[in-house]
Amino acid sequence: MRKILSFFLLLMLLLCVGCAKQEESQNHIDNKNKNIVTLAAYRHLAPGNKDAYYCSKILGVWEPLITRDEAGLPAPCLAESWEMQDDGKVWIFRLRRNVYFQNGTQFNADSVIANFDRMKKGLKRSNFYSLSLALYYPSLISYEKLDEYTVRLVFKEPNINQLYKMTDFGSPMFAPECFDANGDFKDIAIGTGPYKITKNVMNKYVVLKCNDNYWGEKGKIKNFVVRNIPNTDTRYAALKSGEIDGVLDLNAIPPFLADEIKQDKRFAVASNKSTMIRYLALNNSRFPFNDVRMRQAVSLAIDRKNLVDALYMGYAEPTMNVLNYTSPGYKEFPLEHNLAKAKQLAHEVLGDKRCDVTYCINGAEPLQKGEAELIAYWLGKIGLDVHIQSLEYATRAKMLRKGDYDIARLQKGLANGDPYEVLNSFLMPTGSIYISSHTGYQNKELQGLMQEVKHTVDEKERQRIFDRVQEIAVEEEPLVALFNDMNIVAYNKRLKNYKPLIYGVDLSKVELAEKYD
Repeated sequence: MRKILSFFLLLMLLLCVGCAKQEESQNHIDNKNKNIVTLAAYRHLAPGNKDAYYCSKILGVWEPLITRDEAGLPAPCLAESWEMQDDGKVWIFRLRRNVYFQNGTQFNADSVIANFDRMKKGLKRSNFYSLSLALYYPSLISYEKLDEYTVRLVFKEPNINQLYKMTDFGSPMFAPECFDANGDFKDIAIGTGPYKITKNVMNKYVVLKCNDNYWGEKGKIKNFVVRNIPNTDTRYAALKSGEIDGVLDLNAIPPFLADEIKQDKRFAVASNKSTMIRYLALNNSRFPFNDVRMRQAVSLAIDRKNLVDALYMGYAEPTMNVLNYTSPGYKEFPLEHNLAKAKQLAHEVLGDKRCDVTYCINGAEPLQKGEAELIAYWLGKIGLDVHIQSLEYATRAKMLRKGDYDIARLQKGLANGDPYEVLNSFLMPTGSIYISSHTGYQNKELQGLMQEVKHTVDEKERQRIFDRVQEIAVEEEPLVALFNDMNIVAYNKRLKNYKPLIYGVDLSKVELAEKYD
C-alpha cells in the first residue's frame, strides 16, 4: 500500500519538474502595470455564440435574477424581491431599478420576457450547464409583465423550490438585442455585470473591461485578460514565471501543485467549498452491480479519507452522499470503511470466484489514473479484478449511454442550490445522469418520495423527505460518492481579495496590493 502511494506522489513531483523549463510567452505580464491583470483557466471561459450563456458566470459579464449567498441560499440579484402565491403555483418577482445593460439599454420587465422567450425556443446547450424553460421552470404555463418592474410566473403544479432552480445559471439575463431568431448570440454577449467583454479570441483568451455604468459596486481592476491554458504544467509554469497573475475555474490548480507553489513567498493559495461532487457510477443493470450487496461492498472497501489525504493533500472532503455539500438540503453521513464487511458482502455475491470489471476514466485528467489504481487495489481485496480504461470524454460518454461499462469515474457540478434537481438527476429514471450513465437503479419508495416532495410546502417536511432520499441512496449505493471538491486558487501576491467562492472568484472584488514581496 505504501509503495503504491509513494509511486503516485513521485509521479506527481515528476510532473512538477517537467513543467519547469517552459519557455516564456510573448504575452509576459509587466507586473508594474496596474491597469491589467492576466488570469488563466484550463478551459476557454467564453465559448461563444452557440453556447447558452456565451461565457461563464465567473467572468462577471451577465447576472441572474436570483443568485445565492455564501450559505448557498437564494439571494436577490436583478430581482430584488419576490412573493410565492397559491402554494408555489404563482411567483411574482419585483425587479431592481436603475439597471442598464452594457450597451446602454435599460433592464426591465420587457428584458425578462425577451429572455424567457429565448428559453422557450428549446434546449440551449453549453460548456457549463444547459438552459431551457423545461429544465429550470418545469410545468410553467405562462410568464407575463405586470408593470415595468414586475413579472409573474404561473405554473401548472406547485413549484416550491423554484427559487433554487433560478439561482445563477437558472435565470441569466442578457440584452434582448443579443439574440438572433434562433436564440443564439449575434455577437459578444451583453449583460448587466461589472465587466464587459471587449475581445474574445476563441480557445486563446477573452478580454474584460470594467463596466463604468454598473449598478452595484464597480470593479477595482480596470482590465482582465483570461487565458485558456489547458495543460496543468503550462498553467503552473506561467504562474511561476509571472506570465499570469492567478488561476481560476474548476481544476485551477491540482492539490500537489498548490502545496508546491505555497513554498514560494511570491504566491498565495486559498480554498473554499466547491459545487463539484466526484463519484463512481456503477452499472446497476448487469452483474455484479445489479446486486445491492456488491455495490455496498465497493463503498465499504474504499477508504475515502486515505484517498483524499494521499492524492488530494486534504483539498477535498470525503463523503458518502451524492448530493453536494453546498446544497442547503445536504445531509452529512459518517464515513464508513469496513474491509471485513466488504469482503463478506462480496463473497455472498461472488462465492469463491473472482470477477473482471472495467473501470472507465477520463484520460484528460491526470489524477484520475492514480485514483483508479488505488481504488482498483482496494477492490481487488474483495474479489474484483479491475481493468482501467483511459478514454476520451466523447468515447466514454457513448459507452455509458449504451451501458457498455461496469464502473465509471464521473463528476457533477451543482448548477443551483436545488436538492431536488440533483437527486432527481442521479436517482430517478427520467434524470439526466441516470439516463446518460445507463444506471438502471430502481427504488419505489425513493421514487414516491421524490414525487411527494415536489408538492410539499412546509420546509421542515421537505427536508425530512430529502433526508430520507439521501439515506436510501447511501444505503443502496446506486452511485458511490467519493468526495466533494474544493475550489482551489493560486495567485501572485500583487493581488488581494482574490478569494475563491463556491464557484469561481468574484473578479469585481479583486484589487492590486500596495505592497507585496
